[in-house]
Amino acid sequence: MGTHDGGAAASTLRAELLAMAEEDQRVRAELAADGSLFDGYHPRIAEVHRRNAARLTAILDRHGWPSPSLVGEDGAAAAWLMLQHAIGDLPLMRRGLALLSRLAPGGVEPARLAMLEDRARAFEGRPQRYGTQYDWDENGLLGPLPIEDPEGVDELRRSVGLGPLEENTRRIREQTSRSGERQPPDWAERQWRKRAWERSVGWHD
Repeated sequence: MGTHDGGAAASTLRAELLAMAEEDQRVRAELAADGSLFDGYHPRIAEVHRRNAARLTAILDRHGWPSPSLVGEDGAAAAWLMLQHAIGDLPLMRRGLALLSRLAPGGVEPARLAMLEDRARAFEGRPQRYGTQYDWDENGLLGPLPIEDPEGVDELRRSVGLGPLEENTRRIREQTSRSGERQPPDWAERQWRKRAWERSVGWHD
């Protein structure tokens, strides 16, 4: 394949990744607008995530991780979003996390790698490291899920370019309020359904 052909293929791949991310965000916005996004894992967004995960798996098989040098900064950001949302595809998330962890500096923003690691830990039922994953607690308060080292978390966050946890929590709560999301009416039932789903896709026993 010549240089021109390689450039054309990369451009096509970038456009595909951007279209996948656009669909993800469009469907999410539609479901958020009518409130149905917040009642469990909505089948429509789950299907988008499943379809995008399958395509990202094929991309990894052929190209490896689509880095900024291949698909541009926006294409790489779109690929990361697909990986972050592939919560029903445990092998893909673990594969992607391993690939991103091995990239040379500049291959992925440290904050994105931190968020992906936290998400995997949260689904596995382990404490997160950077405090990037949030949920409602039994008292109806939205806050970060359990953190491995609460005293040292701000230093860790700073090391990957994230701001203080308290500041971020305030921002997340404000954004959530504006989006129309409210605390679940039955927290215990929501937790039971969440754990059952996590077991069904293999996050834990």
